[in-house]
This record gives sequence, structure tokens and C-alpha cells, in this order.
Amino acid sequence: MKPREKTPELELDLINDTKWSLHKQEPKKYTLIVFYRGLHCPVCKKQLESIKDKLDQFTERGINIIAVSMDTEERAKKAGNEWAIESIPVGFEMSKEKAREWGLYLSKGISDKEPELFSEPGLFLIRKDGTLYCSSVQTMPFARPSMGDLLKAVDFIEDKDYPARGEV
Repeated sequence: MKPREKTPELELDLINDTKWSLHKQEPKKYTLIVFYRGLHCPVCKKQLESIKDKLDQFTERGINIIAVSMDTEERAKKAGNEWAIESIPVGFEMSKEKAREWGLYLSKGISDKEPELFSEPGLFLIRKDGTLYCSSVQTMPFARPSMGDLLKAVDFIEDKDYPARGEV
């Protein structure tokens, strides 16, 4: 998937017992999909809590957010209850086929705390027309963009009318 191209569809159940669909989103400017590893990941917990702490800043910029994992409903709801992320929509049970369609890396669990299979992290900033603006995909839990840096980037993008890059 390249910037300026339509993103794949994504439809998921949420931990609040509702459904979420990318093609039904109506953000003012962008949708930010945050693919996270799952309940077992303390780095994911910190990342999602950082997003929750800056949620008003994302909303002010016209950005809708969802966090998504391959976790089971039970594990995703446990993360939703134990982590300070109550205002973030959390989707669960993304299939490995859907993870691959989004270009995410998959890992096998290496301890009892990890699920048998899960996706590694990724961020996808999607324009309101459903095209990819930018993405960041990791092969491991570390070295993720900070939410403060992402907010600054969105400000620059909007201020300079900066086009999506990497489309060639």
C-alpha cells in the first residue's frame, strides 16, 4: 500500500460492544489507525495511554482514532479495563489475513503471556477520502513515533499543504 492510494477496508468489533468500519468514518480530516501488539505489550500500553492523554489535541485537528489488535475479545476488554485508555475505541480479533493486507509484520508468541500469533505495531494516517497519507510499521515493539511528534507533523502538513510522499 502506497501513500495517495485507497486503504483496505477494516471492520471490527469494539470492546464497548459496538462495531467500527473504516469506510463509515467521517473525520474532519484524518483517521489514525494504531495497530498494537496486544495486552501482553507494556510498550503498547504506554503508547495508547499517551494517545489518550493527547486525545483532545488529536480531536482539535480533526483526527479520529482507533486502536486495533489481534487479541481476543477477552484480552482486548481486559486491556481496555486495566489500561488508562477508556476514551479510545479499541477493536479486536483482527485476522492475520487483514494484518497482512495492511502490511503489518506478524510474530509468534515466545512466552505464556503472549498470544500464539499477533501483529507488530503500525500507525496509519488516512485522509478523509480514504487514501493513505503516511504510515509507520515496526517489526518489534520499540522505536515508535511519539504522539507529540505526530501532532507536530499534522500541524506542518496542514500549514504547508504538504502532499503525501512515497507514492512512486
